[in-house]
Amino acid sequence: MSTATAGGAGAREWGGLAVLSLPTMLLGLDVTVLYLALPSLAEDLHPSGTEELWIMDAYGFLIAGFLITMGTLGDRIGRRRLLMIGTAAFGAVSVLAAWSTSAEMLIVARAALGIAGATLMPSTLALITDMFADERRRSVAIGVWATSFALGMALGPVVGGAMLNHFWWGSAFLLAVPVAAVLLVAAPLLIPEYRAPYSGRLDLPSVGLSLVAILPVIYAVKRFAEDGPDAAAIAAALVGAVFAVMFVRRQGKLASPLLDMRLFADRTFSAALSVLLVGLVGVGGSMLLITQQLQLVEELPPVEAGLWMGPPALLMFLAAIGAPLAARRVPPGIVVAVTLALSVVGYVLLARVDASDGVTPIVTGFALVYLGLGAIAALGTDLVVGAAPPEKAGSASAMSETVQELGLALGVAVLGSLATAVYRGRIDGEIPAGTPSEVARSAGDSLAGAASSAPRMPDGWFDAAREAATAGLNTAMSVAAGCTVVLCLLSAVVLRHVGVIGGDEPRGDSEAGPAEQAGSRA
Repeated sequence: MSTATAGGAGAREWGGLAVLSLPTMLLGLDVTVLYLALPSLAEDLHPSGTEELWIMDAYGFLIAGFLITMGTLGDRIGRRRLLMIGTAAFGAVSVLAAWSTSAEMLIVARAALGIAGATLMPSTLALITDMFADERRRSVAIGVWATSFALGMALGPVVGGAMLNHFWWGSAFLLAVPVAAVLLVAAPLLIPEYRAPYSGRLDLPSVGLSLVAILPVIYAVKRFAEDGPDAAAIAAALVGAVFAVMFVRRQGKLASPLLDMRLFADRTFSAALSVLLVGLVGVGGSMLLITQQLQLVEELPPVEAGLWMGPPALLMFLAAIGAPLAARRVPPGIVVAVTLALSVVGYVLLARVDASDGVTPIVTGFALVYLGLGAIAALGTDLVVGAAPPEKAGSASAMSETVQELGLALGVAVLGSLATAVYRGRIDGEIPAGTPSEVARSAGDSLAGAASSAPRMPDGWFDAAREAATAGLNTAMSVAAGCTVVLCLLSAVVLRHVGVIGGDEPRGDSEAGPAEQAGSRA
């Protein structure tokens, strides 16, 4: 019997956590590592504008689409087995992506990476719940896990820039190969297997319905971010909503559903998912806008901008570890509310930033925003998986990841579009009369377009564009601050019934029978 099964956690469990953190960080890194590689990639493969978008988006689309399916599949065939299959596939497809000879080949490889990546996220989180039976140790372990993904995203531009300084664009994908090798060797030694008892067969129609429910919604969100609420975005959202209703109805009729809808009857489960969804909206939007602010307004090189993201990432790491420790003495709802209140301070600082203020106030405000992210990612995820019975941990983990993916996408779409609308309204009257229509259109569309058009505009004109973009940032962050105030109050209220971690009070409020409390561990 492992020490975790007995209630504690020994060297094997903490070593297993380190192994599980590697693919989690890799997945985050793969989201952003192409940001710097895109120009050299485009020079080599000559993708069209649409193909460029699919190269960037196919990975995230397929991860979001397959998370629920893979989380449930791991419960059925074994979580460690699925993790190892997905890791081997991720490493192999990364090699294919590295040596892609056409844009079409790279799009297919990125889509395959997304499907493989969808096996890793819920598997790693569900396995942590198996390895750390003690609530206190599990909450700290989930804090480490939650931070790994965000750290990977923060490191992506830095690592990508370093790789591009010495190698070709495809080298960024090859980072997955040594990580996959380490996990495939270490997993059987350090990570126990878990398979849910009496889990039934995988319902393929439910898999299809989940895909056509999730993928159109994600597409609609991204389309909204790029072109506003046009007919295609609205139609995709309606299609997704219709199939989501069909998916939910089918789950209610199955003895072994792909997603057990009874999980949502637990107040803790549903409230924690809501906190994760809304909290990640603000983070997703601010991450996009701060990156643009550092590179286009403050005019920092990409690698230097990436390095400035280090202090916020460190504060997020400290919050992800410290919040579960604080929740041993203070109810989690209060811990989340307090850290979100500090995030509000960060959003307010960003709402008051001026184009001439420099980097320090931007990084300070974003660091406070990231502090709240660390707390809600750790405690919110812990509350979600802790409220579910052991054999449903894979499904619960997949739901946690799905709402976080959706929250990030919504943040980019809603706050990004709001900032763009403010920019366009402010810059419209600043474009000199007689400017060629193509230049005027590019300069008035976005700050990136203004930067490329600046050489053909009068001296000093770009300063007006920087001021307009900063006004867009201010407005978006003001909205994020207001929403986070509401979320802060709701967290204190709707999670007030949750006891401290490791206390006598139950974490969830749904009763589970004896069959729901046992699983088969190897």
